[in-house]
Amino acid sequence: MSAEQTPGERRTEARAEEAAAIRRRWLSLGETLAVLAVMISALTLWLNWAERSDTRQEKAAETNHAARQAATLTLTSTISGKGSRLELHPASAAQQVLGQTIRFPAALGVDPVETSGEPRIEAQWFEAALKKARNKAGLPDDSRGDERLPLIIATRFMADGQAREDMALYDLGYTIRGRLLSGHVLALRGLSLVRHVEPGKANAALAVRTAHLLYSAAK
Repeated sequence: MSAEQTPGERRTEARAEEAAAIRRRWLSLGETLAVLAVMISALTLWLNWAERSDTRQEKAAETNHAARQAATLTLTSTISGKGSRLELHPASAAQQVLGQTIRFPAALGVDPVETSGEPRIEAQWFEAALKKARNKAGLPDDSRGDERLPLIIATRFMADGQAREDMALYDLGYTIRGRLLSGHVLALRGLSLVRHVEPGKANAALAVRTAHLLYSAAK
């Protein structure tokens, strides 16, 4: 303010300066609100992106889990014919067996058996050979509970619209009753998964399992 101004002029100038200050304050507040609006918008966009990303990851994980389940086969069994036969079924209803190759321990001297469209294990395939092997190993005529015979089962099956293959080591449960002279009766009891195996290691896995189950039981 100038000393030469009249009181009225000074009051007018003061009011003008105050109005200008008020406008500056409003401008500063508006800029702050604009910045906050941009920050809120950016945060909203990021949260939406993060939520979509999490959803995609969850769906991808679910898809991968379903694919792993479809590719993993576990066989279950049902006894028929008073134990002369086991009907085999995939544990998952989404899987369908196309055919199988069943390999027996080398000690039995039994050739592999192929099945197609009717997965099963029949006692007549190996009964006589098993009795001879048990006798040679010095095992008792009567079972002490459920005995176990290892098998390699290679399965071709459909799952999720794709043809797949599985190879696994299983224990076949059975009981045997009778005497050498009067004859033995073999009854199949069930099937249990030991582990999945690689094709190149299947024979070795079967041999080790056979030595453990068939021959160690005679000691």
